[in-house]
Amino acid sequence: MPSQLSLVPPPAPRRQAAPALVVVAHGSRDPRALSTVRALLDRVRALRPDVPVHLGHIELNAPLLPDTLAALGDTEAVLVPLLLSRGYHVKQDIPEMAAAASARTHLAAPLGPHPLLVDALQARLTEAGWPAQMDEATRRTSAVVLAAAGSRDPDAKTDTGCTAHLLAARLGVPVIPAYASAAAPTVQAAVRTLVARGRHRIALASYFTAPGRFATECAQAAPWIAAAPLGTHPSMARLLLHRYDEALTASPAVPELASA
Repeated sequence: MPSQLSLVPPPAPRRQAAPALVVVAHGSRDPRALSTVRALLDRVRALRPDVPVHLGHIELNAPLLPDTLAALGDTEAVLVPLLLSRGYHVKQDIPEMAAAASARTHLAAPLGPHPLLVDALQARLTEAGWPAQMDEATRRTSAVVLAAAGSRDPDAKTDTGCTAHLLAARLGVPVIPAYASAAAPTVQAAVRTLVARGRHRIALASYFTAPGRFATECAQAAPWIAAAPLGTHPSMARLLLHRYDEALTASPAVPELASA
């Protein structure tokens, strides 16, 4: 006869915890930026309750990324930049902070370019008054300026230009990228170029992850409607998780790269 102990089922194997998702934001002196980022992270948590979600800033706001990584100890984490293109922060700052931490980190790509960003840009334009349907005569006089922060890194300009191309294909009108700093053209210069081409209904698409000084200044230069920043649009949460999953399947952890 079997003993009572033999009738007890073995304990179920413990399910391995999902690696942490660390969203790496730039940081801003505008308090609206931090509240927007936190609300976006709440959307991410609602989509994937099994994934621990953390926030780390490159500068200006707490928690700073090194502090977030230190709190994680030697656990596995995926760093997803809440940034829209390649540039110094993606290529230098974030990898250096990751390499200095004891956590086993994977580095994800920046959010852009990606069709999900175009979904969010189009939705923000529609909210601001961009017509869902447009006749051909109106289309021939309409255009969009895609306002971005700007960077001296040519890859950042390439990435923003790619997003402008995707948005133009979606809307069926010209889209010119413009920059708040460090790159040309400015929003004002892009508007002048479009007006010279006979485009007089010019909307501004705000290619910023959250409100801030640059987004506000660009919006003030809009000759017609100005869309809100991408913010907490559902596509942003989905894209953060897409980059998280992509990094886990595509790259080894940073310590392995360093030892190799």
